[in-house]
Amino acid sequence: MAKENRISMEHGAGGQLMQSLIGEIILKNLTNTKAGTVGLESLDDGATIALDRSFLSDNPNAELVMTTDSHVVKPIFFPGGDIGKVAVCGAVNDLAVMGAKPLAVSSGMIIPEGFSITDLEKIVQSMDAALNEIGVPLITGDTKTIEGTALDSIIINIAAIGICDAPVRDCGLRAGDKIIVSGFIADHGMALLTKREGFEFNSDLESDTAPLWKMIEPILDVKTADGKRAVTAMKDPTRGGVADALNEMAQKSKVCIRVYEEKLPIRETVHVSCEMLGLDPLEIANEGKAIIGVHHDCAEYVLGLLKQHSYGRDAAVIGEVVDEKPGKVILVSALGSTRYVDVPTGDPIPRVC
Repeated sequence: MAKENRISMEHGAGGQLMQSLIGEIILKNLTNTKAGTVGLESLDDGATIALDRSFLSDNPNAELVMTTDSHVVKPIFFPGGDIGKVAVCGAVNDLAVMGAKPLAVSSGMIIPEGFSITDLEKIVQSMDAALNEIGVPLITGDTKTIEGTALDSIIINIAAIGICDAPVRDCGLRAGDKIIVSGFIADHGMALLTKREGFEFNSDLESDTAPLWKMIEPILDVKTADGKRAVTAMKDPTRGGVADALNEMAQKSKVCIRVYEEKLPIRETVHVSCEMLGLDPLEIANEGKAIIGVHHDCAEYVLGLLKQHSYGRDAAVIGEVVDEKPGKVILVSALGSTRYVDVPTGDPIPRVC
């Protein structure tokens, strides 16, 4: 590839080349860059967000929710997505599982010298597609370049802001609640591992990377018989997978979660691959799934709503919250034997998000 089609140190120096990179590669491939009177296209020192006055009047105790995450993925392009899609989905899903409607995101990119400008353009296009799917603008950002010897690939930070009437916490589980997972687990981590290592036994596997707000939004309105929100807790099982997320929810809620192995939605290719490699699918990262605690009386109704969305069609009730051994997660096998699901001690597949 010609030198001019690669990132140089001058692209981050604040001069003409940097302005060209921002205008011709980044802004050109973003179709929604404003959430208020000042947006990314203004190239000001910041951006504004217009708040919905009707929402605020109906919800006087509304709160803003903010999250941020940095992404280092290898490889940056993989079956089902790329680092740009993962970065956007990771941030907006953090808002969604807190019950917050995403309002806007910002993007910070650190790009090594020599990085392909063509690849950068593809990444920005993926970010734009994910944001447009849920109608969220990218309103401000920053780009830095660094010597190629200091970094082997692009790093993307996404900060996202949302709004909710009352946040959903990951510590709200109560005895009797049902535990729902919104679809097949471990697809993302195994898809990246397959691509990275060149394995062929599950070459058709794709990452589950997806923005979940449109799937989650309807279930937030479900109420119990006494008028309380049916969803009691939520979490997205990214690094550390379902095992880490369930343990965190159990520990924070001071409850025990019983999970039934035969109810876990795991693709056969993932199951076989994990057995061959000595991996536990419960510990593998996901980028398009939610773990949801629901009042037992409303679980089937919530499950039905999830299944109406394409991202939730394989959702399943996988367990329940019980009054025993607070802070523990117990896996029940098809034969009835049990074992603790421990917090993962490390990352079995690094650099997947």
